[in-house]
Parts: sequence; structure tokens; C-alpha cells
Amino acid sequence: MDTSSSSRLSRRSILLGGAAFAGVAALPPSVRAQAAAAVPSNKLARSSAGMVTSPHELASRAGLEVLQAGGNAIEAAIAIGAALCVTYPHFTGIGGDAFWVIGDRKGTLRTLSGAGQAAANPLSYSGSIPVRGPGSALTTAATIDTWDQAFEFSRKSWGGKLAWSALFKRAIEHAANGFPVTPSQRFWQEFRAKELGDWPGFAPVFMPGGRIPEVGQLFRQPQLARTLDRIATQGAREFYEGETAWRLAAGLKQVGSPLTAQDMARCRARDEMPLRVGYRGGELVGLRPPTQGATTLEIMGILERFNLRQYAEGSADYYHLLVEAVKLAFIDRNRYIADPEYVDVPVMKMLSKDNLDALAKRIRMDAAMPWPQVFKPADTVYIAAADREGRCVSVLQTVYFDWGSGVVVGDTGVLWHNRGASFTLDPKHHNVLQPGKRPFHTLNPGMYLQGGRPSILYGTQGADGQPQTLSAVLTRMIDYGMDPLTALARPRFLLGRTFSDSRDSLKLERDAGEDVFKALAARGHEVSPIDAQSPLAGHPGAIRIEADGSMSGAHDPRSDGIALGV
Repeated sequence: MDTSSSSRLSRRSILLGGAAFAGVAALPPSVRAQAAAAVPSNKLARSSAGMVTSPHELASRAGLEVLQAGGNAIEAAIAIGAALCVTYPHFTGIGGDAFWVIGDRKGTLRTLSGAGQAAANPLSYSGSIPVRGPGSALTTAATIDTWDQAFEFSRKSWGGKLAWSALFKRAIEHAANGFPVTPSQRFWQEFRAKELGDWPGFAPVFMPGGRIPEVGQLFRQPQLARTLDRIATQGAREFYEGETAWRLAAGLKQVGSPLTAQDMARCRARDEMPLRVGYRGGELVGLRPPTQGATTLEIMGILERFNLRQYAEGSADYYHLLVEAVKLAFIDRNRYIADPEYVDVPVMKMLSKDNLDALAKRIRMDAAMPWPQVFKPADTVYIAAADREGRCVSVLQTVYFDWGSGVVVGDTGVLWHNRGASFTLDPKHHNVLQPGKRPFHTLNPGMYLQGGRPSILYGTQGADGQPQTLSAVLTRMIDYGMDPLTALARPRFLLGRTFSDSRDSLKLERDAGEDVFKALAARGHEVSPIDAQSPLAGHPGAIRIEADGSMSGAHDPRSDGIALGV
């Protein structure tokens, strides 16, 4: 995610990690061949035989290869996710969490909620939980367990034939042989340059020679390659119960994290039925708490009560309505959402007809409501895959903050996440830290169903911005009939603080137009312009699947991503 317009480079350089700057001849043959295969573009991808999308081209190509080899959508998504854990280390990794929505044309739906649980014996924190360092590495990492459970479902229900180890081929290759550093990775290391020296084990891995690598520089992670190879050959539980688990536990203990080998062994993703809400004759589905999946569904449920087509897309009325729905849903989110195994989370009430009707009636088209002033930063990656049989997955992976806890664990090359920092120490709060509890999660990938079949796969990076971004993308695709690329490229908003702007204002991309800014201000919105195509507006991806099986897809032009069709 590049947050300065001066550092935005050409799309080819971004997507290929700056290969043009390093010199293609400097790359390993396998990477050189993939880089030469195609020049990424902002064109809409189309196919009737399968499609993938992700925020990095090498990862998308890893998934495309799986589909071309006869693999299914789950197998492709695992290959993409593994590759991203190498090529996008600042936003995702095997030391983090992941969330899946799985569906097919037969109406099969399931979700995998991969939120790692808190240590059985958390540290005694003073004041607040740290957001970096060993004290923030207090929850287990469930990403690999989601891959494992999805893989087993693939074999049992979708006839998956590919070997587990085959899905790690590209990830291991990129870790061992190297890949060109992206502008995104370079930016986020520079942005955190003053903090890096305090992060245990970080510099030896991510600052070879004691320096932040340049854009396009070949970047290798041999320790991570060995860890991935052990997982590929020994199976997923190697990460939780095998030699790798013991290495991780020893490394975490050495730096002062409360996680133990026993905590690792207890880590399991939850296999759950999705939440649902009706929208325009179809259904939107998402994950249950402790994710904010209910929040996105609540926003869309409120918007279902309005005829959006009476308002021009991109008008002040359009943005106002979406923003007001966001405010109402966020109030409920902050009041209720936490781990339902520890507290009562009334999701059915939140998504009930009576509640959605009542919330919709509170919206005034002529005046803005007060903003509840909350903000949770985070970074993540969105993955989607669909195969020729119409079987689909919608996935988000994360290490929470960019670079997670900053702790690289022992000799494993694994960067651990800091999602436990989203807990509070207030004993009266529903999201208070407790042994074994899962923290609140912003991640919420989803699907839109028509006639019971997956029609749109969607998700985005962006923490608090996720439901906001999705409200714009979904209304544009469903209510206004836009294709994925057009919907993703249109101006978007972000309500609340950002790391670069502490005001609780409505950030809106400049290309929304001066008249829109004036009209929103007249209704009481404090509007702050941000650059057109700003990364602050999120990095969503989307794939649309028609009734005849044809597909179209894109990844946000603000991102480093690309959709590819078979």
C-alpha cells in the first residue's frame, strides 16, 4: 500500500516488484519467466474456465497455475495465500490469521474463522497492551489451520486431486531464490524505520546488510523457505505440533512472548455456517463474530431499505446515505462484537428486520449524524478464486498492523502478528483479554448469492475501512450494474482517523467532485479531501460470476494486484 503520490511508480514496476529497476537478468529463471509472461494492466479480466485475484502478480500467477493444472478454487487459493506470505510480508504471513468463505453452485456454504486464541497464561500488562514487540505476540496464528481445513474439504467434497506439497511450490521457490522487492514493501519499511531496531529478529531477515532493501532488489528469505518446506512435506499440523511448533515456541519464549507449545497445539479455526442478509433479491453472506462480518451485513441491510437508484451514483446523496449507514452499524459493532464463546453477541438481533428497519428510519437525507469516533488500523490481503465448476472462495489473510508485532521468531523466518493488541484490559469490556479468548477481528470477506449460487466474491484490506469500502463496491456492482473494475476504480470514502490524519473526518477522494464536497459539507459532514485513487480508500478485489458461468474480475487499481483468468 503506497500512501504518497510521489512514490507511486508504474503499474508494471509495482506488480512485478520493480523488476524493471533491478534488471530482469538478475532474477532467477523461474521468476524471470513469470515476469515475462504478461504485462499487468488495469483491464478487466474475463474467463469462463476459472479466475483468481490477489494483491501481487506472482501470487495470482501461482493460483492461476493451479487452476490450469486442473486444481479447484480452494487449491488455487492456498497456493496464492502461501505465495503472498512470502511476497507481501508486510501485510500477511504464516504467523497471522485468515478467514474464508467457501461456496459452490449447489448451494454449499461454509466459513472458516481463523482467529488465533490468546495464550493460556497472558502476561500481566500494565496500562495497555503494547502494539509491537513480544508483548503484542500474545495470540496463536490460525492461517495455516484454515488452509488445512479447506484442503480437507476440497478433497472430500470437491474431489481435489493436487498434493498438499504442490500448493507450496511457488511460495518456497520465491522465498529461497528471491523475488523483487515491491514499492509497497519498501514504503512500509521506510515508514517504520525509526521502530525497526526495537523489533526482535527483524533486521537480520528484512534488512540484509543492515539496510532497507531497494525497490526491485532481489529479496530472499531462506529461513522461511525451510519452514515452508517442512510444512509442505510434513503437513499443516507441523506448524502447531511438530518440530516447527517447538522452534516457534522456543523463539517466542526467548523474546518474552507468553505463547507456549501447548497454546500452539490448541489452535484451531472454527468451521461455521455464514451469516446472511437479504439484498436486492439475493443474499449477502459473511463471517460470524469475532469478525466484523455482521457490520458489513448490517450496513447493507440498512441500505436495502432505500431505493439507491433514485440517487445518482457518485452524488452527494449517494455518499451521504452510505456514510450514515456506516455510522449506525459501527455503533452496534463497538457495543457488541467480541468472541461469542465468551460473551453474548446478538447477531441475529443486529441483522433482524425490526432492527434494520429502525436503523434505516434514523437516517435523515438532509443532515449528518454525529460520528462515534472510532478507528482501528490494520493491514491485510484479499484473495479470491473461482474454478470452471463455479466453486468459489473469498479469503482474507492478515498480520494486523503492517509488519505485525515486528517479531521474527527464532530461526524460522516467521513474522508473528499482533492481533492480540486489539484486546482491551478493561474488565467490564466485552473484548477484554482473557486466556484462550479470540480478539475482535476487522476481517470480513464475503459472497453475494443469486438464486443460491455465488454471484460476486468480494473483500478488501483496510480495518475500519473494510465495511465502508465494501458498501461502495457492492452497491456499485449490484445496484448500479457496474463491472468489477469500474466499481473498484470509482471514488471512495473513509470515515474516521487514519495513520496520517488524526481528524475524525470524512475522507473523500478528490475526483468525487467539488459539488459533492460542498453538498456534503452543507449537511454537516466534516469533509477532508484525499488524492484520487488513494490507498487510504482500501484495496478490494472482486470477481463476478454470471449464471452461464462466465466470469469477470479485477483487483483495485490503487493496489499492487491483478486478476487473471484461465
